[in-house]
Amino acid sequence: MSGVSSPGWRAVVDESVAAALGKEVRDDPVLPGSGGPAGNARLTAWTGLVLLVLFVAELVTLLDVRGLISWHLALGVVLVPPALLKTATTSWRILRYYRGDPAYRQGGPPPLVLRVLGPLVILGSLALLGTGVALVWLGEERSRRSLFSAMGQRVDVLTLHQAAFAVWAVVTGLHVLGRLVLAARTAARGPGAVPGPVARGALVVGSLVVAALCAVLVLAHPGGWTGQDRFGPPDDDSAPTAPGAPVG
Repeated sequence: MSGVSSPGWRAVVDESVAAALGKEVRDDPVLPGSGGPAGNARLTAWTGLVLLVLFVAELVTLLDVRGLISWHLALGVVLVPPALLKTATTSWRILRYYRGDPAYRQGGPPPLVLRVLGPLVILGSLALLGTGVALVWLGEERSRRSLFSAMGQRVDVLTLHQAAFAVWAVVTGLHVLGRLVLAARTAARGPGAVPGPVARGALVVGSLVVAALCAVLVLAHPGGWTGQDRFGPPDDDSAPTAPGAPVG
């Protein structure tokens, strides 16, 4: 059995490494109007690179999340519209491929490892950003209220946000390693080569404009997440602390 499966796994690994190094490029057809698969690939690449920059900036705030809490909140909200846009572009490609669209079938699927990681990246990103938005919407006091207990540990919305971050960091880190070179090369190609550059640019810029407006609203109403010690243990009079409760 191992003699049969070993070559298969070796081929999967070789395919993923070739894609990560940019040695294997999909043949994305160019269609009129939106550009078809080639246009979809460019929109996904540009959105992905924007997200990468924003996520790196968000990770920097974790170096001093108490002192940079306002930036952490603002960047977290800014990430939501571009993340939804990238989810839409990748989901569109998957849908068209599995429905048998000839152009998308010609473009082909990504390597198997990336196909497995893709849904996990989407779910991890939405869980991370969703729990982050919930923290802002609920405010500090309600976010620290216990939802349930697991293995003797008190679980609240902040705990769920931290758990989502741990999952997201692993799957997204692997996804970035597998896609960064190809995304950079795709985004660097001239805009005139594929129809629809204005529409694609408008979608990316529009998502950032919406993101900026949301950030302004969050900074105006931070839900109590201000000050220098907001990710530490809750105050005694704000929420009960169970023994062994997790802290930020």
